[in-house]
Amino acid sequence: MGRSHGGPAYLIGLYRARGFRSLEAIGTWGRMDGMDNEAFTYRDYAVWAALPMEELARDCDLQVFRATGPGGQGVNTTDSAVRLTHRPSGISVMARESRSQWQNRQRALRKLREILERRAVPPTPRRATKPSRGSQERRLAGKHRRSEVKRLRRRPLDE
Repeated sequence: MGRSHGGPAYLIGLYRARGFRSLEAIGTWGRMDGMDNEAFTYRDYAVWAALPMEELARDCDLQVFRATGPGGQGVNTTDSAVRLTHRPSGISVMARESRSQWQNRQRALRKLREILERRAVPPTPRRATKPSRGSQERRLAGKHRRSEVKRLRRRPLDE
């Protein structure tokens, strides 16, 4: 017989660790596909950007395919283009510059790290500013002038 790992609680923890959200009402597991960008903050991206290249590569799905464009027989016969999809965030990058699959994989990893580093920048805090008294008066004076121009364009009232 197979080993028991603690029953349903173990399975729930295992599925959650692999990216599954919860048991849906119909009895299937809903997979988190990484497209919920509202769930990720700059801190999440910073953690992923700080990972070593090997660990970052382990978190990615790798697809290889034939590159298109100039290059003739060298391009048309080798699967050298690489697409990496970062599973936790859903970010997908592609590299097809080189004829070497290994070099394209390294380029794709560098592109992915650059994207993660760009998204890891914390937002600048917004300072609330109050308009000065002079700017409020100028704005209201401009509105008053405009309303006078519009009032004069109206049809005169017959008395």
